Amino acid sequence: MNLKCGLVAKQSWRPAAGALLLALTAGALPAQMSNTQARELREKIRAALFVPEPLPALDTKSYGSFEVEPGVMAERVTYATEYGLRVPAIVYRPAKIHGKIPGIVVVNGHGADKTSWYSYYTGVEYARAGAMVLTYDPIGEGERNDDHKDATGEHDKPINVPGVPQRMGGQMVTDVMQAVSYLRSRPEVDAKRIGVMGFSMGSFVVSIAGAVDDRIHAVLLTGGGDLDGPGGYWDSSHAVMCQAGPYHALEFLGDRPAVLFALQAKRGPTFIINGTSDTVVAIPQHGPEFFADLRRRTIAINGSERNVFTTYFDPGASHRPAWVTKVAAQWLAANLHFANWKRSEIADLPTIRIGDWAAKAGVPFNRSAQREDRDAGLVAIDVNVPRMTPEQLSVLPPSEWEQEKAQFVYSTWARDAIADAEKTNAEAK
Repeated sequence: MNLKCGLVAKQSWRPAAGALLLALTAGALPAQMSNTQARELREKIRAALFVPEPLPALDTKSYGSFEVEPGVMAERVTYATEYGLRVPAIVYRPAKIHGKIPGIVVVNGHGADKTSWYSYYTGVEYARAGAMVLTYDPIGEGERNDDHKDATGEHDKPINVPGVPQRMGGQMVTDVMQAVSYLRSRPEVDAKRIGVMGFSMGSFVVSIAGAVDDRIHAVLLTGGGDLDGPGGYWDSSHAVMCQAGPYHALEFLGDRPAVLFALQAKRGPTFIINGTSDTVVAIPQHGPEFFADLRRRTIAINGSERNVFTTYFDPGASHRPAWVTKVAAQWLAANLHFANWKRSEIADLPTIRIGDWAAKAGVPFNRSAQREDRDAGLVAIDVNVPRMTPEQLSVLPPSEWEQEKAQFVYSTWARDAIADAEKTNAEAK
């Protein structure tokens, strides 16, 4: 399959963005990106990935709530996304809310969904901090899987129709943007204090979503964020549908990593956490020197260091969702201003090794997660998170899901995305 994945959406060439793109394509470090150029580049990126403009109306539906632990509530909701589909989500929040609180979106890695341990652990942890935290199923997983199964990678099935991989990338970006829209719709949430966290595949998706959605204030990436150049890790990813295809669609940016992170800087602060031994996303080849060079190029485009990403490297660690750690919580507290946790207080909070938590709570881990340099060795803030089951974290009752599954599942997306791409391809001939 050709990783360039066919046609990119038709673009209008505006002079402001055009001059910047010409400089980037020529390899020159341009002058400071203007706000006008940033806005136009966002439009071009969204168009290249077929992100709908305007975004779909939310049409939120509630399916009740339950108490996770004293002081933490979880709500079951769905809302609309691209292609007329709906997203099932669990929203964690403090039981008692006084004034406006920050909101956080959790974007999972490959094979994970809202029932994965780190999704609900994160939800409870930051609800304790005083935030509203939204976790959802990515397309092809959980309640968006045709068989209502987890960890299937259904969305990775290659579809050899030009333009469909770009649409998969756009679907994932749209899902992030719709999660932001949902949090902004909640009267308890301060719209100026919304953060988005992405792990692994989620780090790639959020690297783009945070560049095109300036409603987001803070972005935290872990297990990734090491966007590279032509023929690199992300261009040649085996995950053509959600990574390589969409990334190729952005080649018109020239220095894709620096432009995306400059757009991130226009939006707000970004923090990138990686383990030095994370071979899953090639961090041993993309270590401190790689990020220092990327930061230099980003600063040149941004015009200053303001809001340009900062990094933290965990010695010896491999691929894992490090946003449950104190390092991550302190950064989030400084940028989102939690109601219950001041940044200065986080250092004194109790911790637990995730492997010990899993054994205590009865959470099963596969062999990879049991490794000390992976999930098991993470030292997280201990907030007494119980084990939660897929049944607890399903939004729709099984009988209702069976009746309405066409509104949620991957096969509906594939049918409509293929039809959409074929129409665009025919019109372009």
